[in-house]
Amino acid sequence: MKQDMPVTVKRSIELMGLTLLVFALYTGKELIMPLIMSFFLALILLPIHRWLTKHRVPEVISITLSIVSAIIIIGSILVFFGFQVSLLVQDYPELEKNVNANLTNLTNWIASKTEYSVEEQMTILRNQSSNLLKNAGAYLSGFMASATGIFIFLGLIPIYTFLFLFYKNLLLRFVFLWFKRTSHEPVEDALRETEVMVKSYLVGLMIQIGYITVLLGSILLLLGIKHAMLIGVLFALLNLIPYVGALVGNLLAVLLTLSSSTDGWQVLTVLIVIAVVQFLDNNILMPRIVGSKVKINALVSIMGVVLGGMIAGVSGMFLSLPIMATLKIIFDRTDEFNHWGFLLGDERPKLSPMTNHVVRWRNKHKRVPLPETTDTDTTVEKQEEPDNTSGNETPPVNKE
Repeated sequence: MKQDMPVTVKRSIELMGLTLLVFALYTGKELIMPLIMSFFLALILLPIHRWLTKHRVPEVISITLSIVSAIIIIGSILVFFGFQVSLLVQDYPELEKNVNANLTNLTNWIASKTEYSVEEQMTILRNQSSNLLKNAGAYLSGFMASATGIFIFLGLIPIYTFLFLFYKNLLLRFVFLWFKRTSHEPVEDALRETEVMVKSYLVGLMIQIGYITVLLGSILLLLGIKHAMLIGVLFALLNLIPYVGALVGNLLAVLLTLSSSTDGWQVLTVLIVIAVVQFLDNNILMPRIVGSKVKINALVSIMGVVLGGMIAGVSGMFLSLPIMATLKIIFDRTDEFNHWGFLLGDERPKLSPMTNHVVRWRNKHKRVPLPETTDTDTTVEKQEEPDNTSGNETPPVNKE
């Protein structure tokens, strides 16, 4: 019992640390979320900054040019999105006519399937509309507060990004001074892998926005769907949010199609085309662009997206996956926390720890595949040296 106490205390401290981390993100989200976004953006712009400084461009000018290039790309996407929305607004009379026709068909269908008549449904809609108008002031003030927060968020990101690039050597030296000299090599490996992972993932997302907009919008346009490019760019932007964004994108695509036409086949066509594009994106295009840099299992990904949304809204949902991938890189290189890295990853064991004791061990040696017809415990024990420290593996220390 006494031997297990240090492990129990250690695990309790780990859980308390994770709880404090979530609490710190929630209470300081106005400060922390722009910093995290700026840090990831700085990693994306770092190759441009290095290329410019290599060609003898002054550091401040190279950082400024890098940030301006990012602003131009993001601004072009937003301008294209705004242009498509303006086309939608121009068709407002036809949209109103189609919405009323679809609403009439819906109320008639509900009246035929339930005990609520059309008049009762319209009464309920009028009551809800009046309640909505009464609360319009509160909704408007909340929207203005959110819009103000968004503008402050977007205004801080370029400043923080500039400072991250300008003080990168100072920040890196601080990171290395935080650890002992014997740990500098794994720290350097973690930093380099984080840079590669973030650049691959976020640059891949930017490419994904482009080809989903073109592919989905072009197919819908050829099939005669109105506002096809708006559906494409809207779905591409929402698809940046893992799992949840695709569901919301499908819903908005259906609503846009219903507001543009009264033909039910167009809704089915849009859903089929979105499903095909998603299949190509998830199984062919995105794996080739990003590769296998972000290895987070689906269960933890969904939980992280939901938790990120609860903590910081849309920005938290968008940043949840790269944050978890960064934490996994750190955990995998820390002997005390590599079990958390295993929990975040998608390396699902083929053997059950309940019947194969070797799967329970923490061991640096590579696992050897076991034939199903052999005695698993005996076979693996001959191939590996078990670790009987109950998770307290101590790395060797190089004497200097």
